[in-house]
Amino acid sequence: MPNQPIYQVDAFTSTLFRGNPAAVCPLEDWLPVETMQSIASENNLSETAFFCRQGAQGGADFHLRWFTPETEVQLCGHATLASAHVLFEPMAYAGEAVRFSTEHAGILTARRAEGGMIRVDLPARGREKIAVPPELVAALGRSPQELYRSGYNLMAVFENKRDVHELAPSADRLRKLDAFGVIVTAPGASHDFISRYFAPKAGVVEDPVTGSAHCSLAPYWGERLGKTDLTAHQVSKRGGELRCTLEGDRVGLTGGAVMYMQGAISTG
Repeated sequence: MPNQPIYQVDAFTSTLFRGNPAAVCPLEDWLPVETMQSIASENNLSETAFFCRQGAQGGADFHLRWFTPETEVQLCGHATLASAHVLFEPMAYAGEAVRFSTEHAGILTARRAEGGMIRVDLPARGREKIAVPPELVAALGRSPQELYRSGYNLMAVFENKRDVHELAPSADRLRKLDAFGVIVTAPGASHDFISRYFAPKAGVVEDPVTGSAHCSLAPYWGERLGKTDLTAHQVSKRGGELRCTLEGDRVGLTGGAVMYMQGAISTG
């Protein structure tokens, strides 16, 4: 792994030290899974993305994979946007769009948008309404008005945005739930909706801005509000803003990206 480039990008923001930081490693050849997981663990960010031309499928330009500090995941929106930013800016990729093949989420397209923004195209997720279990109430510290299972997450809907802002959930209790992570959401004031996302099972107690969660959030709020274009604010400590566009079974997420750091991984 000589002179392996690595970048760190703040995604879904136009301001440094905001949004969600992701590490990005462009590869000439795939590294062993154990090495990629070790890099992600060493970075200790919510996601580290790796992309390589090797193994690209379905006419895609690159194959893309994502790792938390503890595991590989099936979909990550902010690290996809960060990967596109690395290609478009320091790597000077000439195209207006880049296509990534993925193992579980199919082909994901990222394209340049107005104002230096990037739009990533992700699969929408359906949902099933379920009863609110007491274990969730104990984990969150308050009871939502509605609860849905959407993909591998739970989505808890509150009617007051203050409830979402004030949540201080128990990571230990969240780990015991039958879900990869928990999305919490409520109507917004200056945005159509707000949200937060907790995934301690993946080593991410609270994710600052979660693109994949909006694959569930945007269809729910679009149906509830009767809109196909929505504005979203993830109200973590760092915070981030997204524009969500519903197009059939796809969700377009548009946001900014800022380069924080670039360098090389030492091989010792």
